[in-house]
This record gives sequence, C-alpha cells and structure tokens, in this order.
Amino acid sequence: QVRLVESGGGLVQPGGSLSLSCATSVSIRDIHVLAWYRQPPGKQRELVARISDGDYTNYAHSVQERFTISSDSSKDMVWLQMTNLKPEDTAIYYCYAQRYGFSYWGQGTQVSVSS
Repeated sequence: QVRLVESGGGLVQPGGSLSLSCATSVSIRDIHVLAWYRQPPGKQRELVARISDGDYTNYAHSVQERFTISSDSSKDMVWLQMTNLKPEDTAIYYCYAQRYGFSYWGQGTQVSVSS
C-alpha cells in the first residue's frame, strides 16, 4: 500500500508559477513510476508528467518547457514545478504511483489559473 498526499495547489494569475508537492508513505526507491495527472473541469483525467526507471521523464506536449517533475529519494517526495501557467491548466492535480503492478492515487489538489 502506498499513500500519497499532495499539497501546494491554489489560485494563480496567468503567467504565474506554482509548485505542487507529493509525499509518499514508502521509499520512492521502491516505486517504479511516479507521475502527476490532472483532470480539468468536465474533462477526463490526463497525464501531465512522469518519472520512471530512475530519472527518465516525459511530459504532455501541452506542458513541455513549462512544467518540471522531480523527486528526492532522501525525502520520499515528488514535485511538479509549474511556470507560465495558463487558464487551460486549471484542473485538479493528482499524484500517482505505480509499485509492483499496483496503482495508487493521491486525493488531488486544485489548481486554478485566472485573472
């Protein structure tokens, strides 16, 4: 069982920055995939960014060059640094982990981008 707790959401103006954090209940060295997903209002959940096989990262096309996913095994934490935020980034953001074939989700944190 892996428990994930997100924090850091909020309201930000277009062009602003925000950082999301996710604390894991087990060592991230024992987690095979770490990722951030988001679910915009009225839409399906979508992958934003992921880390797998150690440090291999990939991003949704819509967030490339603006978002950065990172992790720290000494803290068992994963972050999503978001810059140049746009109104279309408004969504509930979820931390995700995959470990030994099982998937785990955090409770989600709201990010709203509006002037």
